[in-house]
Amino acid sequence: MSETQKVMDFVSEKWDREIVPQLSTYIKIPNKSPLFDPQWSERGYMDEAMSLLETWVREQPITGMTVERIQLPGRTPLLFIDIPGKGDDVVLLYGHMDKQPEMVGWNVDLAPWKPVLAGDKLYGRGGADDGYATYASLTAIMALQERGQDHARCVVLIEGCEESGSYDLPFYINHLASKIGTPSLVVCLDSGCGNYEQLWLTTSLRGLAGGTLRVRVLEEGVHSGDASGVVPSSFRVLRQLLDRIEDPASGRIRIDPLYVDIPGERIEQAKEASQVLGSAIYDKFPFLPGMQPMGHELAELVLNRTWRPTLSVTGADGLPSLTDAGNVLRPHTAVKLSVRLPPTMDGERASRLLKEALEKDPPYGARVEFEVEKSATGWAAPATAPWLRDSVHEASRQYFGPRAAAMGEGGTIPFMNMLQERFPLAQFVVTGLLGPKSNAHGPNEFLHIPTGKKLTASMSRVIREHYVNRGGNAETVKPAA
Repeated sequence: MSETQKVMDFVSEKWDREIVPQLSTYIKIPNKSPLFDPQWSERGYMDEAMSLLETWVREQPITGMTVERIQLPGRTPLLFIDIPGKGDDVVLLYGHMDKQPEMVGWNVDLAPWKPVLAGDKLYGRGGADDGYATYASLTAIMALQERGQDHARCVVLIEGCEESGSYDLPFYINHLASKIGTPSLVVCLDSGCGNYEQLWLTTSLRGLAGGTLRVRVLEEGVHSGDASGVVPSSFRVLRQLLDRIEDPASGRIRIDPLYVDIPGERIEQAKEASQVLGSAIYDKFPFLPGMQPMGHELAELVLNRTWRPTLSVTGADGLPSLTDAGNVLRPHTAVKLSVRLPPTMDGERASRLLKEALEKDPPYGARVEFEVEKSATGWAAPATAPWLRDSVHEASRQYFGPRAAAMGEGGTIPFMNMLQERFPLAQFVVTGLLGPKSNAHGPNEFLHIPTGKKLTASMSRVIREHYVNRGGNAETVKPAA
């Protein structure tokens, strides 16, 4: 039996016997991120989910492993796992265990906190984003130890507030700095994949500026027949404000400083990814019949979702349900805004620009407030070392078939930029199994189990190649043979 098959058999058996049942239990726990559940501490779901992960980790037969569950005062918990290895080098593996809220629109036989195993898919909130990361990280390391292969020291961090912008994480990184050391390889299993046929590397992540825009025009609601034509509608004022920052016809963001120059390498990469994926770039989304994407130039669509700013309205307040909507001119309207930013755009600066544009000179003297709730700077990958490039391509060939592919992602992982600033010499492998129709954050989220297995095996190879090529030297990268 080949080494590749031995690894795949070990990983597959671990997934089937332990990881899928563990994730099924994890999905049942509504451990929503603090931004979506301000009473998270009192409810105890975060502790329940972390206990599930911690118990499994402590049961694994990894020689010398130490496990710490840390919770600084007033902050979400963090799991710190330290696995001894050979040499002086360090691999840092990252994941998170907090979840997005329920979201409406789940199929009648599915629900956010109900695990449903259907063929190769495990449905439910949080399994793919990002509950599997703990299990996959340790299994990748165990696959090496099972076969007597050496690896560098591995540190695993599992945080509890990524979906809220990772605002607790810097405190833990500082708290654990002496224990973490200086990683030369960072592996993040919280990203996506363009398809399920090959290993995908994420080369960039967008930043985020998010908050609540509130428009108030009256102390209380009044009869619409009496007031309309005299009192400006808060909804119309809101529309005017949104038009300041977004062209309603094209969707183009109108605040020019939110744009950056896109590197030529990433433009070429977008063209290559569009050739690999074709119409899957847009038809992976559940469009209604006759609905069209925002454009038909595929490479431009890739760049739109990876290097250009965009606006999404993700929630609203002040609007009664249709059945409760009487003939009333409402006193206020509020919407939740999510502005995705180019990877190299400073998140705090973007938030200031948005606040200024939205609050300046309010129409009719309405009371306008934009409350900034999230500011995250994106991430752009450093140049890939030859050994790492060769390693991911070979891992993809061995466990998927085709060579690896690369593309930026539209989501935000604040931790990545934070780590790159702290460890500028580190190489990064940012990847994941959130592929077509997996629908993270939305209804009917699922984890594609075969991809989870192949991804785990691929990371096992990368961790091994890191040890072979680094030779314990944190400053010099050896080319692959």
